[in-house]
Amino acid sequence: MSTENVEKLLAKAKGKNSERAVKKMTEVVDGKLRIICDPLLIVPLRDLVEHGNEYSTEHFDEPTVRRLVRSILHEYRSPYTRQLIDRYTIVDIAQKVVGVGSVGMRAWMVVMQGADERDPLVLQVKEAQESVLERFLGRSNYEQHEKRVVMGQCAMQIASDILLGWTSAPVLGSDDKEYYVRQLWDGKGSFDLSMLDADKLSVYARGCGWILAHAHARTGDRFAIAGYLGTSDTFDKAVAKFAVAYADQNELDYQRFLEAKEAGML
Repeated sequence: MSTENVEKLLAKAKGKNSERAVKKMTEVVDGKLRIICDPLLIVPLRDLVEHGNEYSTEHFDEPTVRRLVRSILHEYRSPYTRQLIDRYTIVDIAQKVVGVGSVGMRAWMVVMQGADERDPLVLQVKEAQESVLERFLGRSNYEQHEKRVVMGQCAMQIASDILLGWTSAPVLGSDDKEYYVRQLWDGKGSFDLSMLDADKLSVYARGCGWILAHAHARTGDRFAIAGYLGTSDTFDKAVAKFAVAYADQNELDYQRFLEAKEAGML
């Protein structure tokens, strides 16, 4: 990729913020800003309440959800974000589908407004749960799962989102759940992988692997990790084998999903 393309990518990433999220994901109706319904990726709270059976197996009560989100945003704030968050008012809320690792967990998109419509803030409130490694390695030193997630991100990232935080809150009148909060978009960018040939994709993959490895080395004993990996390619082959098996399983799961949908089970 040329220097010019890299510069364009960086410029685009810097502009991927709350203002851009509002322009892309909201509209003005009767003078009020509201989130655009984009099933099933983004479903505003009003649609979950009115057409709940179409989008979710849960029943949502709008006042209850709004109280929940307000409670989370109030409780999660730390001293260095309290004054900032207090300047904003919740305008609209939507349920948002997020990454593969968060499938099945609640994630809310919260559009907020400050002094006027030119001062937006879009937050993401995500449910946290136990690490997939707990069954093998035991629970981490953190009592709260959401705190483990946040502290892990802070340790791995050179500069984390200033609004990143965590809290626990009752969920729709049931037991307590653990959440972490961050900006929906905070300077994110990525390459268009469809534009990369095999050689460039290989270079890109190696770069991502190098960055990820160094980030994880910041959170653990890098010498112990290096000793465990050793100098052979045994670990490399094991990870590659797992990746292929995981991809195959995804294809099987998707096929079963289509079959269940065709049979009227979903």
